Amino acid sequence: MDVDQRTCRTNTEEEEKAHFKRILNALQAYKNDSMTRLSRTRHHFSQLPAHQHALLTQLAYPSQLDRLAELIDQNHQVITEMIADAASMFLNVDPDPELVPRGKSSQVSTRPEDIEKIHSTLKQFARDWSQEGAKERQQAYMPIIEELQEAFPEKRGVKILVPGAGLGRLAFDIAQAGFDCQGNEFSLFMLFASNFVLNKCRTVECYTIYPWIHNFTNNMSMQDMGQAVSFPDVNPNEIPDEVNFSMTAGDFLDVYSDPEYRESQDCVATCFFLDCANNILDFIELIHKILKPGGRWINLGPLLYHFSDIPGEFSIEPSYDIVKGAIQSSGFEFLKEKTGVKANYTQNVQSMLQYEYRCVFFHCKKTAK
Repeated sequence: MDVDQRTCRTNTEEEEKAHFKRILNALQAYKNDSMTRLSRTRHHFSQLPAHQHALLTQLAYPSQLDRLAELIDQNHQVITEMIADAASMFLNVDPDPELVPRGKSSQVSTRPEDIEKIHSTLKQFARDWSQEGAKERQQAYMPIIEELQEAFPEKRGVKILVPGAGLGRLAFDIAQAGFDCQGNEFSLFMLFASNFVLNKCRTVECYTIYPWIHNFTNNMSMQDMGQAVSFPDVNPNEIPDEVNFSMTAGDFLDVYSDPEYRESQDCVATCFFLDCANNILDFIELIHKILKPGGRWINLGPLLYHFSDIPGEFSIEPSYDIVKGAIQSSGFEFLKEKTGVKANYTQNVQSMLQYEYRCVFFHCKKTAK
C-alpha cells in the first residue's frame, strides 16, 4: 500500500522537515523517556521508610518494576523497526539523508505531548490490529461498513474516503469488503505506524507489544498492566486485486481542498473524526464539496473537540443539535440517525477505569450543490 504525501501549503519545506525530525526523535527517545519515568517510581520506592520498603519488596513490587523495564525494551525494539525506513516512507518524496534514524535518541528533550502520542499509538495498534481490539472495532467500524454495504450493494468502483484514518484498519476493512478506499491521516505518529502494519507486516501476529505499561494507575494486577498484544490479527496484504486501496498523508482540509477532489467521492466515512477539527464547519463544508451529487456521508463518533482546552488553539465546540442543523443547512439530507451508540476507545478492558462514549451515528445524502 502506497503512502502519498501531500504537503501542507501553510508550512514551508523546512518547517515540515523540522516537524518530521521532531516526531522521529521522539520515537527514537521512547526507551530513554520511558525509563526516566520508571526511574522516578523506583526513586520514590527507595525513599520509603524501611519497614514499608521491606513490605513491598516481600510482595514483589521491585520485580514488577524490573518487568516493566523489560517490556519497555520490547516496545522499543518494535518502534525501532517501525521507523527504520522513515526517510523513504512517502512515495512522492525523495529520501532525505537527514531523516535517516541514527540508532540512538537525540539529546533534545521530548515534548510531553509527543510522549503521550507515542503511548496513544501503541494503544491504537491494539484497537486497530489485534484480537483484543475486536470489540471496539465491532462497536465503531462495523456499523459504518454495514451501512456502506447496504447503500452501495454493487461495491466495485465505488470510491470511499476515510479521513482521520489513524492506523488504517477501517479503510483496510472497507477495501477488503470490495470498495475502492483511500484513507487520509495527518499525524506522523499514526502514519509511521500504519505504514509499518500495511507495508511491513507480512504474516499474522508477527509482532508483540505491551500498550498498557504506561498506565500506572487503576491496575488490578501487574499482569493486566503488562498484557501482551500481538499484531496484526489479519494479513494486511489480503486486499482484492481489483480494489484500489491507498493512504494520503496530510491535513484533510489542505489535501482535499485541491480542485482535483471536487465531487470525486461516492462516500465519506468518518469515525471518531469530526471533533478533531478546530472548526467543525470547515469539515462539513469540505465533505459536501468532495462528494459527488447524491453522495453519502456516514459518521460515527462523539464530540470531544480535541482543541477545546489547548492554550493558543482556535476552537469552537457546538453541541450536536447545532452540528446537525449546520449539516442540513450545508446541503445534506439525513437518511438515518441514531444517538447513544455505545463505544469504547483504546481501553484496557482489565483496567479499573473504563470510559464509554455515547456516540452519534448518521447517514446523510448530498442533496444540493
